[in-house]
Amino acid sequence: MTPYPVIWFILITILYSGFFVLDGFDLGVGILLPFIGKNEQTRRMMVNAIGPHWDGNEVWLIVAGGATFAAFPQWYATLFSGFYLPFFLLLVALIFRGVAFEFRGKDDNPRWKSFWDWSAFLGSLVASFLFGVAFTNILRGVPIDANMQYVGGFFNLLNPFAIYGGLMFTLLFILIGACYLVIRTGDPVESAARKLAGQLWLPVTLMILVYGACVWLFGGNSGFLGWFAMIFFIISAVAALVSGISTKKGRSGWAFIWMSICILLFTFGIFGWLFPNVMISSLGVENNLTIWNASSGVTTLQIMTVVAVIFVPVVLIYQSWSYWLLRKKVTGENESLHY
Repeated sequence: MTPYPVIWFILITILYSGFFVLDGFDLGVGILLPFIGKNEQTRRMMVNAIGPHWDGNEVWLIVAGGATFAAFPQWYATLFSGFYLPFFLLLVALIFRGVAFEFRGKDDNPRWKSFWDWSAFLGSLVASFLFGVAFTNILRGVPIDANMQYVGGFFNLLNPFAIYGGLMFTLLFILIGACYLVIRTGDPVESAARKLAGQLWLPVTLMILVYGACVWLFGGNSGFLGWFAMIFFIISAVAALVSGISTKKGRSGWAFIWMSICILLFTFGIFGWLFPNVMISSLGVENNLTIWNASSGVTTLQIMTVVAVIFVPVVLIYQSWSYWLLRKKVTGENESLHY
């Protein structure tokens, strides 16, 4: 049995994990924009903290989607046809979020700026919530028939567990967004973000533990890594706890690092519960989509692996360099604000 489906399942897990960390704090900042940004200066500071990076961070999602299409075409087809409406709303939300960051500074009219600020907020909020709903439904299991087709409706996806998952993802992104603002901005944004992070870490820690328990109780039939996935959720909660302690002690850099580890492990828990499935059918184990029955041919996966080995390190080096180059704190001085 070829190892390439396993390799690509791991790579897709890494891509989504990277996206949830990097674009997670972008989404969190977008949600916090109307609340921490009390005036035009503070809102500009917040947008400038993520302005040079948000589009590069979304590349992780694009590559993850492309890798899913190429490596597991049946997974892609079932997922995007069954979740068509939520993913359409997700796309609209991400478009409005990105356009808002770029357009808000094109006109000094307060109404213009207010419109795009609220667009950034709503786009970030809706996207965060829908990511949680989608991935929680994948864990829970959805009606997939013997032809690998989704046979449920839109309201099948709006179950209590999925809604809780949407709230879970949203709070995770808000918390890492607050941690990011602490290390990337000066006062008054920094102090407001620090206060918020200090208030959120304990609820988020508890919610992660509850989410893991819900996955165990209500999740679809897991593969042989089910227990391992629970360990990931528990350690993820511990990382959120350590992040909160670091925030209390004023160790802002460590607070952000531990929150990033928290989201990485949380995502590993989700994919660990799935493996070797990629989508769980609520109509019977025999209808599950697995890495074996949903994957492309061996030749396709071999070519993709070669391409990934060459180009993924290049992307990582470039993105790391861009973050290093723009590592200085954003202040309220007008000459340093470009958005």
